Amino acid sequence: MSEISIIAKKRVLSTKGTVNKLRRDGNIPGIYYRKGTEPIPIYTSDSALKPLVYTSETHVINLQIDEGDELKSILKNVQFDPVSDKVVHFDLLGISADEELEIEVPVALEGQAKGIKEGGVVQHTMHKLRISCLPADIPQHITIDITNLGIGDSVHVKDINVEKARLLHHDDVIIVSVHVPRAVVEPTAAVAEVTGEEKTEPEVISKGKQTEEEE
Repeated sequence: MSEISIIAKKRVLSTKGTVNKLRRDGNIPGIYYRKGTEPIPIYTSDSALKPLVYTSETHVINLQIDEGDELKSILKNVQFDPVSDKVVHFDLLGISADEELEIEVPVALEGQAKGIKEGGVVQHTMHKLRISCLPADIPQHITIDITNLGIGDSVHVKDINVEKARLLHHDDVIIVSVHVPRAVVEPTAAVAEVTGEEKTEPEVISKGKQTEEEE
């Protein structure tokens, strides 16, 4: 697993005005916390945080606060602005080399499913998987080869083995599958329904006219 170093500073004040000023100056407020210790409000530059947020890999972070000792951590949570989609807050979780942790790891698909040539489409349902392992055993991503997937085939959690880690999902959860696109199925059904209506409606009208004539 690759590591990234980040330099941060403590936030003395956490008022709304102070936090907004940090963001205007190109910084992102966050918090570092670890079991058994007091949380530390911090902030770092937007550019320093981008390699952690906009990536398909998982990293261990070497965090240095105010030129202190490096603290091993992982990115636990990120909050985005609902309008601009910019990062507005982040959480870092302190980790220990001898303690297992729970973490989400990105899923990377490899190869081209044979079902595509059969007219199917790939549906990637789970883009991240939650695992439990020691920090040193965190994979950058979990690779799944989909080359042999035909139409109707799926890869479930029970089909995946992550070395030195436990998957924290139910065995039957589908990660990726290949199926016939809806555009191929639905129009046929729709045409059948319309055709049925066209056949049925004249018969009802005709019977109504016969009844009136007989009366």
